[in-house]
Amino acid sequence: MIIIHPRHDFLHLPLASQALGLIEAAGRTCYKSEDKMTADSAARFARNAIKSGHHSIIEHVTVTVTVRFTCDRGVSHELVRHRLAAYSQESTRYVNYGHAGEIVVIRPPFWREDSEQYALWYAAMGIAENIYMRMIEAGVKPEEARSVLPNSLKTEIVMTANIREWRHVLKLRTSPAAHPQIRELMLPLLKDLAEWCPPLFDDLLNKEE
Repeated sequence: MIIIHPRHDFLHLPLASQALGLIEAAGRTCYKSEDKMTADSAARFARNAIKSGHHSIIEHVTVTVTVRFTCDRGVSHELVRHRLAAYSQESTRYVNYGHAGEIVVIRPPFWREDSEQYALWYAAMGIAENIYMRMIEAGVKPEEARSVLPNSLKTEIVMTANIREWRHVLKLRTSPAAHPQIRELMLPLLKDLAEWCPPLFDDLLNKEE
């Protein structure tokens, strides 16, 4: 059994300047204020639009971000509840973990490794792995054997959404009221996006600091 931490990787991240330029061009169309566009006006325009609640202009489909999450399956079930996005997920129906001889699980952030709670979780993962491998060896199909796999099983899920939807997702999933595991996954993503394009995300980051 391999134990890893959750992570994210960007598969598509447009240039921040291109994203801001498109947002400004779209937004100024509403006000017919294109004559006010300058070499450095896009960031200021985007910040003011977000602050005023004019979020429709950050929806433009050509400004999308694609992220591959490595997380446990419980967290992935929360992610796919956000419907204004495209998803592609590792399939436990078609992937045969018996080929590797062990499963990969995501370490939960709740317990110290020297705690009784962690020891119980670790034991449960070992039992699930052992039963799964025995089922595969007995000729059970992966789509049938998956019924014994735990929520902590590592999964990879690719998610694509526009900027407005990412802001919505991050606002919900970095909140202190969100599940600790999805916060563990989403807070680093928010920090990376705020570094990539501060006008579009740093207001959300500042609420978490």
